Amino acid sequence: MQQPITWPSGSTSAFCLTFDLDAETMWIAKDAANLTRRSVLSQGAYGPKVGVPLILDLLDVNSLKATFFVPGWTAEQYPNVVSEIARRGHEVAPHGYLHEPLEGRSRAEEEDLLLRTSRILSDITGVKPVGYRAPLFEITDETVGLLREHRFLYSSNLMDTLWPYLYPGSPELVEIPVNWLLDDGVYFVFGFRPPSPRPIFPPALVLSSWKDEFRGMHTLGGAYTLVLHPQLIGRPSRLLMLQELIDYARSMPGVWFTHGAELARHMLRAAVAPSGTPARAG
Repeated sequence: MQQPITWPSGSTSAFCLTFDLDAETMWIAKDAANLTRRSVLSQGAYGPKVGVPLILDLLDVNSLKATFFVPGWTAEQYPNVVSEIARRGHEVAPHGYLHEPLEGRSRAEEEDLLLRTSRILSDITGVKPVGYRAPLFEITDETVGLLREHRFLYSSNLMDTLWPYLYPGSPELVEIPVNWLLDDGVYFVFGFRPPSPRPIFPPALVLSSWKDEFRGMHTLGGAYTLVLHPQLIGRPSRLLMLQELIDYARSMPGVWFTHGAELARHMLRAAVAPSGTPARAG
């Protein structure tokens, strides 16, 4: 299978770091009764209180930039955290307001959630968001049109390929694919309220899986997009694992470390299929 994208400066693959700063919304969206459960909410609060500062330091040490997708509610509760993320040079983009699912909502309701959170984030950071990730990645038939109408640059929600692509039509809109395999929530989310039957995976097992997937995607010239949650990946043992993964990727020749907006802008400038035609969604 031919690689449909040419990466910058002769790079072989892309390594895209993204973080979903859900904080307490991860738990409130699951069960509104969690608003009264202090221990449950404290799991989410760990993300902005401890996880984000540790992650920002790790990114600084490695001279890396990342994208933080943030629900509007989280930004309202932790404006100084969001401001610090932006101050350190990272992208901030909307991720719902209360991490609410879009299924069953009208176009007007979806638009309100998108614009409400975008305004909250831009008021804090001084920068208009250009990317969007829906809660649970679940976009609707209206999402692409809304993103175009409000001049977003990219979406990061679908799982249909290994490479970013352009949606048909205009204005241009990029899709940066994700996959549950590279989402830390699959391995680390746990809670009795609501009950979670999944075990908590040890970091070594997750690292092995993520290394294997990177090795395969690097060979194919893919865009390896990690979806990480500060309340989960921000535990000390898991940050050591993330550092080991970064070191492993850096041991491979030709890896372009990037974030959402930078990756999407590259797609608009230079992403071409082997035929020389733009790489677009089919």
